[in-house]
Amino acid sequence: MTAHVIAPHPQAPTPATEAEDASPRRVARTGQLALTWAVRLGSLVAAVLVWHLLTENDVQLWLRFNRLPGPVEVFEAFRIQLGTPEFYQDLAQSVVRILTGFAIASAVGIALGIALARSRWVSNLLQPLLEVFRPIPAIALVPVAILLFPTNEQGIVFITSTAAFFPILVSTRHAVRALPTVWEDALRTMGASRRRVLTHVVLPGIVPGIFGGLSVGMGVAWICVISAEMISGDFGLGYRTWQAYTIVDYPAVIAGMLSIGAIGWLTSSCVELLGRRLTRWLSTEQRNK
Repeated sequence: MTAHVIAPHPQAPTPATEAEDASPRRVARTGQLALTWAVRLGSLVAAVLVWHLLTENDVQLWLRFNRLPGPVEVFEAFRIQLGTPEFYQDLAQSVVRILTGFAIASAVGIALGIALARSRWVSNLLQPLLEVFRPIPAIALVPVAILLFPTNEQGIVFITSTAAFFPILVSTRHAVRALPTVWEDALRTMGASRRRVLTHVVLPGIVPGIFGGLSVGMGVAWICVISAEMISGDFGLGYRTWQAYTIVDYPAVIAGMLSIGAIGWLTSSCVELLGRRLTRWLSTEQRNK
């Protein structure tokens, strides 16, 4: 008679067991995040320290650091700017211009990029015209904007949206063309309409590519809005920085530059954060590429 040995059933993990397994991973992620931010802050502190040493000792190599304001002077100028209402007015004006121009560029660029990639007629009609205008720097359109628009405000928004438009357009077009055709073929085989293919295959599939273009577009838009404010603006961070230069207030100039950099980094980070939230279905490796 053969004896049958019955193996015990594996015990289902209890909530307490799952919590114990997740705890080391959570601690590791927290430690990695703390190390990441420590390295980032350390690099900024090191840069300020090198800047201070070079200007404090009047170093003159190929670059003349003896003529550059030090961090103490710049931070004092920045503190003074923070105490004036004009700083916040300029900040708000630049942000409004950026958000307005970027929103227009995003809507038009994404829609037109999809149309160019999916319609041969649209591509034949508009592609040559767009390729002629794409190499023209947006800031070179300042004279055209002055002639076309009745106010400087509208002209600056036009320049900002034009600067962001082409990176968004190109990234969207490439993202649509890079989609595997088997996805669309499978849905068409099941009788799906063009609209259903667009909403269920094309739009979800191109989200990572779109946000790559949006991130680049935001950076280019900041470059052009500041340049346009310096040339023809009445308010804004670029205008105020240029005004400081005209009165030879170099600490205020560098304080304005740092303000522009900080706000630009913040807006670009918001775009990237939104992109990561909308692409959670991607693996971590794919999102970090």
